[in-house]
Amino acid sequence: MIPDQFFRRHFLALGLFAALAAFAVPGAALAQATDPENTLVMELSGGRVVIAMRPDLAPNHVKRIKELTRKGFYDGSRFHRVIRGFMAQVGDPTGTGAGGSGQKLNAEFSREPHRRGTVSMARTSDPNSADSQFFICLDEAPHLNGQYTVWGRVVSGMEFVDNIKKGAPGSGAVTDPDKIIRMRVAADVK
Repeated sequence: MIPDQFFRRHFLALGLFAALAAFAVPGAALAQATDPENTLVMELSGGRVVIAMRPDLAPNHVKRIKELTRKGFYDGSRFHRVIRGFMAQVGDPTGTGAGGSGQKLNAEFSREPHRRGTVSMARTSDPNSADSQFFICLDEAPHLNGQYTVWGRVVSGMEFVDNIKKGAPGSGAVTDPDKIIRMRVAADVK
């Protein structure tokens, strides 16, 4: 008989690999998403979103996102700014877009493009002001390339991200926003 924990760990890895193969994720992202320590599982009201984190691109941001996730920081976080055809932003505990965890991160810009499913850090006009807020690109956003820290990519469940309630035209401010129900590092999912 195979121990239950062994089965769950290997089943999760196989499930992530199948999801990645279906999305034809590039090599580095594929390698990261099959690593439960560098994979996030985000539960939304519509379904489960799997994010392959990219410590090869942004090691300090990935480390901080995992720290916050493991503390439950993102549980209940509201998608306070969602612009149709652009992005969905989350990670402010106040839900206003002005809050964070209180720890600023130095930029880790890369050549990784902002395309549909890219997960990147929100910031102010100061390149070294990213904190806990991040956004998921709903479409191509080449004007962000090299100016925001890319730290992950949605590899499964993008249809649930697409269904997040959209905000007002222009500002993207959302009334009665959708929330992250729960977010976990896959290695911690039992």
